[in-house]
Amino acid sequence: MDRQTTSQIAERLKDCDITPTQQRLDIAAILFAKPQHLSADQVLELVNKGAITVSKATVYNTLGLFARKGLINEVIVDPTKIFYDSNTHAHYHFYHVDTGKLEDIPVSAVALDQLPELPPGTHQERVDIIIRVNKS
Repeated sequence: MDRQTTSQIAERLKDCDITPTQQRLDIAAILFAKPQHLSADQVLELVNKGAITVSKATVYNTLGLFARKGLINEVIVDPTKIFYDSNTHAHYHFYHVDTGKLEDIPVSAVALDQLPELPPGTHQERVDIIIRVNKS
């Protein structure tokens, strides 16, 4: 994804019914700069390198809002570790347990021959696959 201008990011937020405050624009600029997986603490560190200081609560609330609106995906690798993925296209992940890094796997690299029948009255939103790896 190419770097987006502030006005492009503001329009993207408005399209999702999100008011583009300066803090949200700063957080979005970091997330949308390139396809990446960042923790909330990493976003907090990066956004606070700028001229404006953003609180931890604001970062967490904004990430939650962006995820609910479909701008980013939450990837929960364990109950204490959540990544925010700027790539919202279908794909899967390797989680490197030893380094804490998350890496994309293209959908074409995984074969899912058959999924179970969905419960009545439901529809499939997406399939999440996280393959945990560790150096031996």
